[in-house]
Amino acid sequence: MTHKSNPSHSQGLTPKFHPELTPSLEELEKQERLLVFRQFTCDDAWALGSLLVELARERQAPVAIDIHRAGQQLFHAALPGSTPDNDAWIARKRRVVERYGSASYLVGARFRAKGSTFEESSRLDPDTYAAHGGSFPITVEGVGVIGAVTVSGLPQLQDHRLVVEALERFLDQ
Repeated sequence: MTHKSNPSHSQGLTPKFHPELTPSLEELEKQERLLVFRQFTCDDAWALGSLLVELARERQAPVAIDIHRAGQQLFHAALPGSTPDNDAWIARKRRVVERYGSASYLVGARFRAKGSTFEESSRLDPDTYAAHGGSFPITVEGVGVIGAVTVSGLPQLQDHRLVVEALERFLDQ
């Protein structure tokens, strides 16, 4: 499997030592530019999902993990401590990625940067859409966004960072 599209992934898009620092819009947009696949197969979904499970287990993170491509669920795992609410959050965050073509955390950050919130200004049903961190677009070079990888169970920035870390590792293989 050939995954890497851009050799600059290993520049460390996820801050390792300052978890309290909120990333800027520029940092979040850079993540999306760099974390791009050459292709994304069912086997890739299994490998990426398995990597996320491994990372979450190492941290004893009570998360649910989901990977969708073109409307089809390719991977799902619920780790100890996760609940059915995490699945509902996954669906709401994934819908934001599908609608906006950007990470759910980035979409929320863009609304906050304009002095508002997604809930106040998007005119979308908050029971259907959630611009909270944890869902990241699966982008294929020359194609665009074809799906999303989503984590739910941690505070939103930690959900986002877990997904980004897994994508960095996966694409650097």
